[in-house]
Amino acid sequence: MSAHLGRRLRKGATSGAVVAAAVAALAASQAPEMTPPPTDNAGGDRAIGAGDTAPPSGDDSATGNSPYYTELPPLNPPNNPGLPPVKLPVITGPAQAGIPASVLAAYQRAEQSIRSTAPGCNLPWQLLAGIGKVESGQASGGRVDANGTTLTRILGPALNGVGFANISDTDHGAYDGDSTHDRAVGPMQFIPSTWATWGQDANSDGKKDPNNIYDAAQAAGLYLCANDRNLALKADLDRAILSYNRSTEYLNTVLSWFEYYRRGTHQVPDGTGVLPVDRSDDRGQDNRPLPTSPLSPAPKPSETGAPKPGPSKPGGPSEVTKPPTKPTPPVKPPVTPPTKPPVPPTVPPAVKVARLAVVSSGPLTATTESAFTKAPTVAALDAAGAPITGVSIRFEITGTTDTRFPGGATTATVTTGSAGIAAAPTLRAGEKTGSFTVKATVVGRGMDATAFTATVTERQADALARVGGDPLSATTGTTFGQSVQVKATEKGALAPGVLVTVVIADATGTKESADGPSFEDGVRTLVLKADGNGLISLPAILAGDKAAEYVLRLTAPGGGATEIKLTVTAPTATPSPTPEPSSSGTGSPEASPSPSA
Repeated sequence: MSAHLGRRLRKGATSGAVVAAAVAALAASQAPEMTPPPTDNAGGDRAIGAGDTAPPSGDDSATGNSPYYTELPPLNPPNNPGLPPVKLPVITGPAQAGIPASVLAAYQRAEQSIRSTAPGCNLPWQLLAGIGKVESGQASGGRVDANGTTLTRILGPALNGVGFANISDTDHGAYDGDSTHDRAVGPMQFIPSTWATWGQDANSDGKKDPNNIYDAAQAAGLYLCANDRNLALKADLDRAILSYNRSTEYLNTVLSWFEYYRRGTHQVPDGTGVLPVDRSDDRGQDNRPLPTSPLSPAPKPSETGAPKPGPSKPGGPSEVTKPPTKPTPPVKPPVTPPTKPPVPPTVPPAVKVARLAVVSSGPLTATTESAFTKAPTVAALDAAGAPITGVSIRFEITGTTDTRFPGGATTATVTTGSAGIAAAPTLRAGEKTGSFTVKATVVGRGMDATAFTATVTERQADALARVGGDPLSATTGTTFGQSVQVKATEKGALAPGVLVTVVIADATGTKESADGPSFEDGVRTLVLKADGNGLISLPAILAGDKAAEYVLRLTAPGGGATEIKLTVTAPTATPSPTPEPSSSGTGSPEASPSPSA
C-alpha cells in the first residue's frame, strides 16, 4: 500500500494541491518566510508571472526550461538533530538521502568558495543538491570519473519550439553536439549560451566544462547568487530557483528536495546513487506530445509488445517504457522577444581580500649601492584562507634612505598570480645607510598596510692588499713617482663600492703625521671608494721637506686594513769641482831654456 501510495504521489503530486501539502509538510519546521508559494493548479508547467498564459521563451533561464525529474522525496525525510522530526508515513527507504561522493564534494566545495567571495548570498549546498537531483539525478547517480566529469554526456532535448522553448544554436554544437538548436548540457543542465556567461573552472584543470560536476556546481551557485540575491530570504530564494527553470512545479519540486537534504544526507560511492523517475516531459503541455528526451534512454517494448518499465542500471538513468499515446499535431508556441541572461555578479578581486599574509621571511638588508637579495612579498587571502588571483598590490618606500625600485621609483604596483602572491620589484640601496619601511596595501580596498622593515649598511671588506709596485721612496721636495693601487675583498670576493680611509701616519702608524708627506693641499687623510673591480687608486703623494720614515695606512668597514711604508730621504750632496792651474807666478812650470846665442 505504501509503495502504491508513493507511486501515486510521485506521478501526480507535482500537478495539483498534493504538491502544496507535501512541500508544506517538509517545510513545516522552517521560519515563516521559507514557506513554499502556492502551486500552479492548472496542471501545466507554467512560468511564474502576472498574465502568463503561454510557456516562456526559455532563453531567460539557465536550462532553457528543459524537462526535469518531478519525483518528490520521501514524506519521511532523514532526521537532522538540528531540526524537529516530522512524523509522516514512510514511503521509501533512506537510500534517497544518499548523494554520490564526488557530486556531494562538488556541492560543498562550491558553497565554501562562494561563501568566501559572496558571503551575503548565503548559498547552502543543499540547494545545489536539490537542483542537481531534479536536473540530472545527481549526475545520473554519480557516474563521473576521478576528475568529476560525467562518463557520458547528459543532454536535454533539442530546444526547437516543439513542446519546449525555441533556441537556435549558439555554440556551433561544441557542448551539445547540435548545430541547429541548443540543448541543456551536463549534470546541472546549462544551455550553451548561459554557460558561455557563467562557466567556471572549479577543478583547476584549465577547462570550463559543463559536463564536469565541480565546474557545473560552481557555475550554478554563482548563477543563483546573481543580482545580489540573499538566499536566506524567501523572495530571493524563489527568484533564484525560478531563474533556473521558470515553472511553479519546478520551484516546488526543488524546494522539496532542498528541505529533504537539509534534514540529513549521507555519502554513497560514485555510480550508486538512486536514480529518479517521472519526468516533466512524461506528459504534454496543453495536450501536446513531447519528443523523447536524451536525458533518459528511449523506451523499449517488451517481447509481448505490452509496455512495462525497463530495468534500472546502476550508474545510469532508469529506462521507463511509456504507454502509447495518440499523437496530436504540434502547436507552435507564441514567439516572445529574447531576453538577455542575468548579469553575473561582478566581485572585484580586491573586495574578496580579507588579509595580506607575509610570505617573505628573514631580514631585508643590503649594503650601500647594491641590490637587496630578498623582496617584500605578500599573499592575498580571502576569509577562508584561500588565495585570490588578480589583486593589485601597491608597494611604497617610506623613510630617509635613498633606496629605490627600478627606475628610481618609490612606489610599484604588482598583481597577484594564481597562488595569490605578489612580490615587490627588486630594491636597490643608494649611498645612505639606515632603516626604512616598505608598505604593502590592496589597491581599492581600505585595509591596514602590511609593513616590512629594511636596513642599508655600509659596504664592507675584510681584506685590503696593495697591487704590485716597488717600495715607495722619494727625496724631500719631490713627488713619489710610483702609483699606488689597493684591492678590497670580502670573503675572497671583490668588494666594489667599499669606502676606504687612507691616512699618512708617522713612523709608528698610530696617528696622522704632522709633517712630511701629504696629498695635494697638505691633506693627509682621504676617504676613497673602490671601483667596480674593488680597486682603490691613490692620488699623487708629495714627499714634503722632512726626511724620515712614514706609514701609509688604509682601513675599510669590515676589518680590512693594510700599511705601506713611505721613505723620504734628503738629497745627495754634490762634490765641489777641481780648480785649473794658473799661467804665471811661482806655481808656473819652468820656462824652457833659451836657445844659445
